[in-house]
Amino acid sequence: MRTEEKLLPRALRGAPVDRHPIWLMRQAGRYLPEYREVRAKAGNFLDLCFTPELATEVTLQPIRRFGLDAAILFSDILVVPWGLKQKVGFQEGEGPKLDPIRNAAELAALVPDGMVERLAPVYETVARLKQDLPAETTLIGFAGAPWTVATYMIEGGSSRTFETCRRFATEDKTSFEALIDLLTDATIAHLDAQVAAGAEVVQLFDSWAGALEGDAFERWVMAPAKRIVAALKAKHPKLPIIGFPRGAGALYLGYAKATGIDAVSLDQDVPLGFARDVLQPAIAVQGNLDPLVLVAGGSALEERVRAIIDALGRGRFVFNLGHGIVPQTPPEHVAKLVELVRMSRPARA
Repeated sequence: MRTEEKLLPRALRGAPVDRHPIWLMRQAGRYLPEYREVRAKAGNFLDLCFTPELATEVTLQPIRRFGLDAAILFSDILVVPWGLKQKVGFQEGEGPKLDPIRNAAELAALVPDGMVERLAPVYETVARLKQDLPAETTLIGFAGAPWTVATYMIEGGSSRTFETCRRFATEDKTSFEALIDLLTDATIAHLDAQVAAGAEVVQLFDSWAGALEGDAFERWVMAPAKRIVAALKAKHPKLPIIGFPRGAGALYLGYAKATGIDAVSLDQDVPLGFARDVLQPAIAVQGNLDPLVLVAGGSALEERVRAIIDALGRGRFVFNLGHGIVPQTPPEHVAKLVELVRMSRPARA
């Protein structure tokens, strides 16, 4: 029996759609009171990620509330370092904390064998979601890209300057390249396991891609993404893959062409004219509402939604934010956003 293709994959491949699909990065999270209730029961953040019953519940919450066209697995990009046996923790109000990797010996202590087995609860969550989601809702899996994940592993947490990571990459190129290669293999395995469990689309988050340029961008952002995409496509030829090289600016087009992704997710700083005239003729685009405009709501939200759809609505397009929902976002603003997007209709080019 042939089943009808879902809205999000149709839009990504450029098939005609009768409305624009919408989902939002971090759509499950602290802005929702029902999420905060589950989070309080879970203990710590990683316990929430690794408890399939709870991770499934928080993934489903925004689907129930807003009827979004896709659910993105509730997890974190740092489950991969945890799966490699690096010590990873999350401190309330401070973000992730990792035992940093600063030399070849500490790199050698990582344990890639058995990573997928250690992350089995994540894939169980995917399988549960595949069963529990509405039939029309697409299930998105994800992973952090090697460069971004490496910054956390080396810095020991978040960073504004990435000074330690940059120095590591410069002073010990052999070890840094080995780490990127290890993370590339681990990311392929992690995404492949999600697809095997039921993910229908995957997104590769390179949140700190904008910290690099020139040869470094090509070597540490483009090349690993290309290898990940090629490996996944070899096993899953029809799998739509979205890349998000946040902050890449003018390098977005080169990234899109070099990596083989099916769609590129745009941060809020990408000009709509550039997205329409340069990127969209080459690839599907996703984005790029500023999360703070969503916080503001009102006429500012309505005007910006209209501008994005007017600019990008004639081509391959998925409505999303330029980054994740922030905790201070009123849920009623999200409901209004979904209403605004649903009211619009794709224009024919």
